[in-house]
Amino acid sequence: MRTLFSAQTTKVIALSAFVLIASGCTPKTQMLTPGATDEPITMGLSAKDFEQASVDAVQSLLSSGAVDRNDGKKNIMVISSIINDTMQRIDTDQLVKKIRIELLRSGKVMTTTAIGLNGAEDQMNSVYSELRESRKVDRNSLVKQSFTAPNMSLSGKIIQRNNRVDDDRQLVEYYFQLSLTDLKHGLAVWEGETPIRKIGSAKGTSW
Repeated sequence: MRTLFSAQTTKVIALSAFVLIASGCTPKTQMLTPGATDEPITMGLSAKDFEQASVDAVQSLLSSGAVDRNDGKKNIMVISSIINDTMQRIDTDQLVKKIRIELLRSGKVMTTTAIGLNGAEDQMNSVYSELRESRKVDRNSLVKQSFTAPNMSLSGKIIQRNNRVDDDRQLVEYYFQLSLTDLKHGLAVWEGETPIRKIGSAKGTSW
């Protein structure tokens, strides 16, 4: 009887020790402040990388004078296409959104959501025109739509290049390339490129 009790006790202690050890080895979830020094660095693109690329692009664009006007009006920009030429599945809208926010804050640029390569970005622009045919809507409450055409277009590409440094390390380079086109003349009035380079283990992947 004592032998059986001792064996069961030993199993319980062993199981408890395993649970404690396993719990101690599990990384704790942490809340990271954007831009904090303890933010993990990955070989792939991170939110911090998009932040850096957008800040560099906006600063370069605004300092170039390409969006300055003397008539008191604001430029109307349409987002053309931002091509993802990397090995990762990324949402290019993450980069575009940050750029749009900063340009809007500058007071020099507004972005149209009614016109785009694939139709209206905000589908309500298109749906609203159909409300006039609905009997459920008070037609006197409808406003007459008059879209403002863009005079500038933003396009670009994100490129990835992988290079082996030695047997243990690889260099991954990302290039954020953007162009701003004056739609009146079809000429690029500003172009910018932000390189982001990372070096790490050759055994890992960057996607």
